[in-house]
Amino acid sequence: MNVRIMKKIKENSIWLIFLVIFVAATFLSGNFFTFGNLTSVLMTESIIGILAVGIMWCILSKGIDLTAGSLVALASVTVASLAQEPGFSGAFYPGLEVPVPVAILAAVAVCALFGLINGLVIAYTKIPPFIATLGTQLICRASAQLYTNAYPISNLRADLKFWGQGTIAGVFPVIVVVFIVVAAFSGFMLTQTRFGKSVYAIGGNDMAAKVAGVNVESAIVRVYLWSGICAGIGGVLLAARSGAGNSSAGLNYELDAIAAATVGGTSHTGGVCRISGVIAGILILGVVKNIMLLTGVNAYWQQIIKGVIIIVSVVLDMRKNIQRN
Repeated sequence: MNVRIMKKIKENSIWLIFLVIFVAATFLSGNFFTFGNLTSVLMTESIIGILAVGIMWCILSKGIDLTAGSLVALASVTVASLAQEPGFSGAFYPGLEVPVPVAILAAVAVCALFGLINGLVIAYTKIPPFIATLGTQLICRASAQLYTNAYPISNLRADLKFWGQGTIAGVFPVIVVVFIVVAAFSGFMLTQTRFGKSVYAIGGNDMAAKVAGVNVESAIVRVYLWSGICAGIGGVLLAARSGAGNSSAGLNYELDAIAAATVGGTSHTGGVCRISGVIAGILILGVVKNIMLLTGVNAYWQQIIKGVIIIVSVVLDMRKNIQRN
C-alpha cells in the first residue's frame, strides 16, 4: 500500500508543486486570491493551454511545432475578416456576411491545412520537425500580414466576441469552457484510442513501433494536423477576446505552450506525457506570470525567470529518463 501511495504521489508531484506555488502566491499578494484575478488567469492561460494540448502530441512523438503562434495570427485575421458587423463601411470585405460558425470553421480549416502540410513534410521527407515547422512559421506569419496588409481587423460581430468574452450562467467564462473541452478531448485521444497508443510507441521507439504494425507516417501526419487545429481554435478565441484580428497576434505563443508542456512532464526524448501534467504546467506558468505582474517584477526579469523554469524542467526530465533507463 505504501509503495502504491508513493507511486501516486510521484506521478502527481507536479500538482503538489502547483499547490505550493499557489499558496505562496496567495501570501505574496492580497490581490491574487480573488475571484476576478483567478478568472483572469484562467481566461488568459486558456489560449496557451489549447496550444499546449496540441503541441504536447508533437513533443510526445519526439518532434516539435513552432508554427502555433503564427497560426494563431492567421486564424485571428481569417475569422475577423469573415465575421465583421453587417454593413460596416470599413469592413475588410464590404457586403460579405458569413455566419459566425462558418467563419470559425474556415479559420480552423486554414490552420488545419498548414498542420497537415507540416505532418506530410515531416513524415514523408524525414526533415527534422524543428526545421520544417520553422519554415512554416515564417510562411504563416507572412501570409497573415499579406492578407491584411499588416492592419488589424476590428468591428467583429457580437456573436463571435461571445466566444472570447462571454460567460455561461454569468459565472463560467466561455473561453475557459472551450479549453476544458479541447483538453478533455485531447486527453481522451491520448489515453483511450489506438492513435494515442501509437504516438506513445512512436515516441518511445519509432522503428519498434513500425515493426509492431504502427503506421508511423500516418500517425505523425495526424499529430501535426491536431496541433494545427488547436492553434486555429486558439486564434479564433484570441480574436474573439481582443475584439480584433491582428497579424502580429500570437507572437511567441508557441514558446509558452512548449514551456507549459515541458513543465508538465512531457519528455522531449519522446514517449512520456500525461494530460494532467500538461494542465498543471499551464496553471503553474499562469500563476507565476500573474504573481510577478501583481508584485511588480520587471518585465525583463519575468522572461529570465520563465527561461530558468524551462531549463530546470528539462534538466529534471533528463535526470528522470537516465534513472528510468
